[in-house]
Amino acid sequence: MLADLAELVLCESFSADHAALARSADVVGALGARLLGAAPERIVIEDVPHLRWVFGTPRVLLVGHHDTVWPTGSLRSHPWSVVDGIARGPGVLDMKAGLVQMFHALASLPSPDGVCVLVTGDEEVGSPTSRALIEHAARGCAAAFVLEASADEHGALKTARKGTSRYEVVVRGRAAHAGLEPHKGINAAIEAAHQVLAIAELASAVDADTAHAAGAASALGATTVTPTLLTAGSTLNTVPALARISVDVRVPSASAQERTDVLLRGLTARTPGARLEVLGGGQRPPMEPESSAALFALAAGICAELGQEPLRGIAVGGASDGNYTAGVGCPTLDGLGGVGSGAHADSEHVVVDRIVPRTRLLAQLIARAPR
Repeated sequence: MLADLAELVLCESFSADHAALARSADVVGALGARLLGAAPERIVIEDVPHLRWVFGTPRVLLVGHHDTVWPTGSLRSHPWSVVDGIARGPGVLDMKAGLVQMFHALASLPSPDGVCVLVTGDEEVGSPTSRALIEHAARGCAAAFVLEASADEHGALKTARKGTSRYEVVVRGRAAHAGLEPHKGINAAIEAAHQVLAIAELASAVDADTAHAAGAASALGATTVTPTLLTAGSTLNTVPALARISVDVRVPSASAQERTDVLLRGLTARTPGARLEVLGGGQRPPMEPESSAALFALAAGICAELGQEPLRGIAVGGASDGNYTAGVGCPTLDGLGGVGSGAHADSEHVVVDRIVPRTRLLAQLIARAPR
């Protein structure tokens, strides 16, 4: 398994580098073909390669991705290594270890019948070309197991995830010479400042309006509406005619996601003559705790039978393709991949002695999943 992991890590697969993704798809496809005895269907959408294996009529969906956040060439500064039981390299935790564990778990069973394996190439950028593939596959299955990394170094599973939305608030004013006749302008930067403060206050209103979703909120925490990137103006001596505010939204429930959308689109300008346009919207729906409860109970029982340490489940703010599988009503358990920490960071690593136990857990989950 370490040799397979090394092969995947050494084949870099930055999400924005389509040539690298094509090479990665070749390597991942060959690994899956060797272990599963069948070549994948290669689905290329807008130059992004996805891989799919379907065995019989699927009742279980295994979801992974082969793209990473690491720019091509990162191996030079973050080389593959295994030292003192720790494996390192770009994408080793997120999520190439998960892919290795997935293929070996399925290969260890008497037959892969009833399983669909989907490995996408654009998860790290929001799955724009693979979302429809994921949702279509999930609608026909009784369980989805997502091979994202564990929630912590102790191997906690991800039993709930916040939903995500992305917006851009465009502020339009009117340009004027800042020294000669500023009074003739409509300052988009000043209006943007008003809107940043208004946006920052929306989260508390959303949670107050969706108090009936207290069950999800207690597990996933509160809604967050965060102004992030702010730009305005064109030259130093011109009243800004245009400003843009990027907004990151994380929600614990579908009702909170809907209410946030209504409130953002209802923003009104404070500066006379300024105009607002709200772009964007919901991306990933929330993976609410109910979607994972039965599968987590099954996993906990399997861990006990295998003599592994007790499992913990954690609700997290980050999103994955598990949000999509849960969003179409498929019971979903996430975080079944590598155990380690530091995803997307210089410290990214996998604990080697946890690879085989996690593979055994996944194999039993596949075998015992609801029919």
